[in-house]
Amino acid sequence: MKLHALFLALLLSSALPAHAALFDDEEARRRIEQNKQETDVRIQKVESASETTARAQLELNNQLERTRQDLAQVRGQVELLTNDSEQAQKRQKDFYIDLDTRLRKLEALMAQMSQAPVAAQSAPSEARAADPAQEAKDYEAAINTLRAGKHVDAVMAFKQFIKTWPKSAFQPGAHFWAASALNQARDFDGAKEYFAKLVSIWPEDSLAPDALLGQANAEKEAGAAKSERATLEKLVASYPNSDAAKTAKQRLKKK
Repeated sequence: MKLHALFLALLLSSALPAHAALFDDEEARRRIEQNKQETDVRIQKVESASETTARAQLELNNQLERTRQDLAQVRGQVELLTNDSEQAQKRQKDFYIDLDTRLRKLEALMAQMSQAPVAAQSAPSEARAADPAQEAKDYEAAINTLRAGKHVDAVMAFKQFIKTWPKSAFQPGAHFWAASALNQARDFDGAKEYFAKLVSIWPEDSLAPDALLGQANAEKEAGAAKSERATLEKLVASYPNSDAAKTAKQRLKKK
């Protein structure tokens, strides 16, 4: 019995460490698995956060690109408006320079006409309709109205002159400046009509090439691109050696 009891004691003492070792292995595996799961969760969170950050970065880049495109478009529009404004100012300046140049020629003619015999001025009333001095004064008055920038009043003055002096040598000029005044008053259809009349009735007049160019300008301002091109081509074909034709050629190259 003593031997048997001693044997059991020895057996139990040897089994306890083995059981403890087995418990330690299971706890370690459990903790390893738990750490693995926690690590996987953390990795998933990091990956999710990374994807969110990447999407946000991509959206930000897209917004920046759209902003750059919008900015480029705005800059283009500003440049276009600036160019249009500069061109309009240039046309206005050229218009008045041309007006002054033609007025100098007119003033020289007026000076010659003012030296006409006084008898012509004292003719009977029925002959005053052909009075060259009065005719020149009416024309000069219309020109001065246009020079003062009163475009609507100038249109009325030139129309009255055209009606009052139908056989006047100033008729081509009256039509030209009436059309120019209409153009300045932004009555582009009216301007086109008077420019076209000048070319149709007085095709050999020195103003005819400029009238075609003025007609093209009116068509451009009215947005009639096809008509403008046709008028410029007609100008080049009809008056190839004129200064107006040179301008027309340059404009046709840009179209």
